[in-house]
Amino acid sequence: MLNLLTLLVPVVMLVLAVLLDLVLGDPSPNDPDKWFFKLHPTVLMGNFTAKIEPYFKNKNPKTEKFLGVLLGLTVICSFAVPVFLGLWAIYTYVPFYFNILIYAFTGIILLKMTICIKLETDWAKAAAKAIEANDLDEAKKYSHFSRRDSRTLNGSQISSAVIESMAENLIDFKLSPMMSFALFGVTGAIAFRAVNTLDGMVGFKDEKHINTGWFSANLDTVVNYIPTRLTAIFTIVAAALLRKDAKNAWRIAFRDHKKTPSRNHGWPMAAMAGALRVQLEKPGQYILGDTQEPLTGNKILDALRIRDVTIVLWALLCVGVIIVVRLFFLPI
Repeated sequence: MLNLLTLLVPVVMLVLAVLLDLVLGDPSPNDPDKWFFKLHPTVLMGNFTAKIEPYFKNKNPKTEKFLGVLLGLTVICSFAVPVFLGLWAIYTYVPFYFNILIYAFTGIILLKMTICIKLETDWAKAAAKAIEANDLDEAKKYSHFSRRDSRTLNGSQISSAVIESMAENLIDFKLSPMMSFALFGVTGAIAFRAVNTLDGMVGFKDEKHINTGWFSANLDTVVNYIPTRLTAIFTIVAAALLRKDAKNAWRIAFRDHKKTPSRNHGWPMAAMAGALRVQLEKPGQYILGDTQEPLTGNKILDALRIRDVTIVLWALLCVGVIIVVRLFFLPI
């Protein structure tokens, strides 16, 4: 019975965490003063990183790189360790069966906060609708999460920005935290969210972060190395299931994945461009895919469908990983 619970509980937690996100979504960054936005783990991690980073600066580049390692480990441990200890205490000291319920409830809430599907879906649909209505002022409101200035973008460029972000975020805010949970439990998902947040806060090659952020940037690259490549494959399979151009997705993924500054995110972005038969471009940085079909707002909706099927396929993989890990590596 206990072994069956060991398998069922994490599977149920993963499913319910995803469903909870689909129902509740995430607080919008357009309302940064809302208390529920400020208390989101990603926001807390970002604010914590920004606050302590000055204490890890040094005039000596080698020393500053070493301090960058300490910065990364400090942020990760500051969030992952309390989660691990808290869940361990629940599982250990709360009476049997009640401990499983409380553990699962707490874990579902925490895991949900590492996943973001609904907010992106709502924004993508709103952007697609605005582009199709030729309301570029409205559409530009939803292109900012691609980290580019939307003031001069036209409709196809906004579509490109949204689709690129969806393909990139497929890793960072969906698939990697799900797989981290499958392998290492809730603590693993929280640790991944910390790693990814660190990369977004300090993982830049500018003068300010080149030393303190090198560890965080490279750690994020290592952690996402395999998931990004698997995601490209899953995206191609999803395209085939949806009768999109899977063959072209494969071709473009292998041809164009090296064109982005990131060693990882070029894979799913290029695969998505190929599946949609469009050209995605970040002016001055990269061009992915070929202009085989016009890049309209409806292509955003097609990308959403491919994304959703990819998530379902990945969830099935995660269930398999959970079973293998719990049966052979964490037997109770």
